[in-house]
Amino acid sequence: MKFKLGTLFVMFLLFNCNNSIKSEGDLSIVKIDESQKKIELSTLDFDGLEPYLNKQDDQVYVINFWATWCAPCVKELPVFEKIHKDYNKNVKVILVSLDFPKQYETKLIPFIKENNLQSEIIVLNDMDSNSWIPKVSEDWSGAIPSTLIYSKNKRKFYEKSFNYNELKTEVQQFLN
Repeated sequence: MKFKLGTLFVMFLLFNCNNSIKSEGDLSIVKIDESQKKIELSTLDFDGLEPYLNKQDDQVYVINFWATWCAPCVKELPVFEKIHKDYNKNVKVILVSLDFPKQYETKLIPFIKENNLQSEIIVLNDMDSNSWIPKVSEDWSGAIPSTLIYSKNKRKFYEKSFNYNELKTEVQQFLN
């Protein structure tokens, strides 16, 4: 089952009416303090995410858009973690969480800890999904899970879930 981001943001607004929400979105980069096993989130808007989607170096980038409330997303996360482990010298895996800001402390951070996620995690909080979704891919309807794989010479967007062999096959096409 795929989830539409437009529905996600409407639900977000309904559940957050009593909170003060910034007019511009945020982007959080998850940092784990290994000595205390504490995870800290720092925030930026979509403009902060955009450079991660357009790097021009010699790496292959696998950018997965997911959320803890999306069952297909959670199911495929081990696939991305295995790609991160197996290809860590040539492939950079970045997991872009679309979790609700109110749930960072109660759901997202515990989820990251419980699942010992090792890939880089970015938490995107940008209410204007109609403007940033097409910047990720003109082909994206807004459903998650979705993945962007790119290198400086090639770019491909996938609005689907992956198993390990499917993702490995796609990544290898970018490495050859």
